Amino acid sequence: MKPIIPMEPVSSEIIPNGENWIAQIKWDGVRVLTYFDGREVRLYNRKLNERTMHFPEILDVRSYCQADSVILDGEIIALGSDGKPSFHEVMRRDGIRQLEKVKRMQKVVPVTYMIFDIIYKDGDWLNRLPLHERSEILSKIIRSHPHVQLVSSHDHGKELFDVMRQHGMEGIVAKRADSPYVIGEKKDLWLKIKNYRDLHAVIGGFTLSGGVVNSVLLGLYDDEENLWYIGHTGTGKISREEWRALTEILKPLVVKERPFVNKPERYSDAFWVQPVITVKIKYSEWKEGRSLRQPSIQGFIEVPVRECKIRGQLK
Repeated sequence: MKPIIPMEPVSSEIIPNGENWIAQIKWDGVRVLTYFDGREVRLYNRKLNERTMHFPEILDVRSYCQADSVILDGEIIALGSDGKPSFHEVMRRDGIRQLEKVKRMQKVVPVTYMIFDIIYKDGDWLNRLPLHERSEILSKIIRSHPHVQLVSSHDHGKELFDVMRQHGMEGIVAKRADSPYVIGEKKDLWLKIKNYRDLHAVIGGFTLSGGVVNSVLLGLYDDEENLWYIGHTGTGKISREEWRALTEILKPLVVKERPFVNKPERYSDAFWVQPVITVKIKYSEWKEGRSLRQPSIQGFIEVPVRECKIRGQLK
């Protein structure tokens, strides 16, 4: 089976109402599509990077799905110490480079596959079917499994969003019940409404304390390939050991010239680096002409630096 680029929701600040809309929890994890042709299983993320060996818990498709062949769409999540989905934790699995570590990490960071759509089953493409029919098919073929859950749909998006906000979770995705699955595109048939905001940024510099990185300087590219400083952070879901590891990664990347076209405030003691490391950042507010407010690192990600653009992040 040839991997496909999944359908993506469009950002929105308005929660739609009406009988033709359903709402689902927006899980803070890693988007993964499962491909099973009856003999072989392959897992790919939304960037079409293979993740088959990273998540062996869900490779026995027949143990949780009654289908001879299938393409499933969902989010792989891992829980933090507070019992909530943690992007930082799931990236400890997704970011593994030495696959011999996977078996050990299965016990340290267990994962769950939250399935919310089906695109193909037993030789038939289902992407043109309305969402409510695809959901009905899923409800009939997904079995109980310790590492797999079927995502629930709710009729009242506002109420679900309020619950997500009370629990400090990421938000919801509202979907038209009659929506087809539009492969490879963002469509406003699906809307993501977030409790907080996040973006993908490039590290362009850092500061040290006691020989260890204690803050990183963040940037985004404009359409002319200029890197603009947008803020700095020394907080987030990163352990002391990870700060030390980041120090060893960044030191060989140090350069003399500032990579940002604008000058960061109060950073005469900063070290500049080649802009090759990308991170997911959570923040509360970003006003034009100002730096990010309350940014914090959620995890390191594999995103091409040129995709970390100002225009794309402000949608």
